[in-house]
Amino acid sequence: METAEYVEVLECEGRLLATAAERAGPGAEVPTCPGWRVRDLLRHTGMVHRWATTFVAEGHRKYQPDGGEPDLDGAELLDWFREGHGLLVTALREAPADLECWTFLPAPTPLGFWARRQAHETTVHRVDAEAALGGAVSPVGTSFALDGIDELLQSFHARDRSRVRTEEPRVFRVRVDDADAVWSTRLSGTAPTTVRTAQGPADCELSGPAERVYLALWNRADDSGLKVTGDGSLLELWREKSAITWN
Repeated sequence: METAEYVEVLECEGRLLATAAERAGPGAEVPTCPGWRVRDLLRHTGMVHRWATTFVAEGHRKYQPDGGEPDLDGAELLDWFREGHGLLVTALREAPADLECWTFLPAPTPLGFWARRQAHETTVHRVDAEAALGGAVSPVGTSFALDGIDELLQSFHARDRSRVRTEEPRVFRVRVDDADAVWSTRLSGTAPTTVRTAQGPADCELSGPAERVYLALWNRADDSGLKVTGDGSLLELWREKSAITWN
């Protein structure tokens, strides 16, 4: 996907998130994030948006700490979230293609990194907001879901910080059946490694439509509409250990 496409997704998803949060109310529980209420979701995502904006707009070459979450609630919190989301969208659209700044995952360009990361960050948390509201969840496009699976398996969980590990080498395979895409993740006592191939046998395979697989790997959906074959304990390990934490 191109940077402009990511920014379009980010813009749309942020608006959907705010709308769902407003309808659900700040005190609504977020079932996909146990212990959180909608106000926690808005504070966190809004803080991340403003943190990302500092790198894009100010070109910081080194890590900068976030500015913390605001002590806001209700309409003031929603206004603050919408403002920060708009600032991020604007910064990404106005940034030069050759922007140089700090990033934390591999990417062809820093600008592409921040557009991609914030598009997926916002999409996942939009799902959280809609889960708090209840009812149908807005769809995730197939190509965007595939991109998100790539980011999660080949970037996030290639880092030493990944806690998805096994005592003995195992292979966890992910297959998308509506786009003919497959990933093989080799698990061991060190950071996982993932390749885009079905090379060799797998100990466990998760397969289904791209959107369902994307949400399941982000622990935002159950197994409905998905097929699990082989050793299901690897999927349970994924659910238990794969969460991406802020700190």
